[in-house]
Amino acid sequence: MLALAGVAVYVAIDVALAFLRPDYSLLYNAESDYGHGGSWAWLMDANFLLRCVLSLAAAGALAKAADPGGRIRVGLALLAAWAVCSGLLAFFPDNLEGQPVHGSGAVHIALALVAFPCVAIAALVITAHLRLDPRWHGRAGLLLTVAIAGAVALVALGAAGHKHAPGGLYERIFLGLELLWIALSAAHIAVARRPRRQARMLSAEAGVPHVR
Repeated sequence: MLALAGVAVYVAIDVALAFLRPDYSLLYNAESDYGHGGSWAWLMDANFLLRCVLSLAAAGALAKAADPGGRIRVGLALLAAWAVCSGLLAFFPDNLEGQPVHGSGAVHIALALVAFPCVAIAALVITAHLRLDPRWHGRAGLLLTVAIAGAVALVALGAAGHKHAPGGLYERIFLGLELLWIALSAAHIAVARRPRRQARMLSAEAGVPHVR
């Protein structure tokens, strides 16, 4: 539930920043540019920290809800790396498009170069593991579609090297798909746990020990 709420708030803040900072282009400016100077930079920094928290919450939920295995551990480690790097972005503002890259801007780019592939690979690896679990058969196909779309969006973002390419748009599509993957995973876990929680409550009320 924390992951789901985090995704909703994150998207709401991003939409608000698009209106609060109309001088930045949704097509060409990176999302991180919202954190570069100005009276609303703190809001983007808060969103980076929120992305860290919601991603760690999703990783924790997946660790409890999925069958153990080496593949899932690798995926969860990558998801945690994405989360930590996302949080660190709040402390290293980027350099705006067209400006020389130096200082905190260079660190910001390095963190993003680690974070973005980590979450894209994590989504693919974790989904591949979940497809083997009967409890996820109803959702694994959708998760795989979103994970593959996210990987394609990352490739498109990486190929948008020239200044006329809409890199900002590609980045937003990529981030949106990865957040959608997190939200869908968290929603499945939340819905699946509800009957078990209700069963425990009914057993407690009847004085009967509940067997998992």
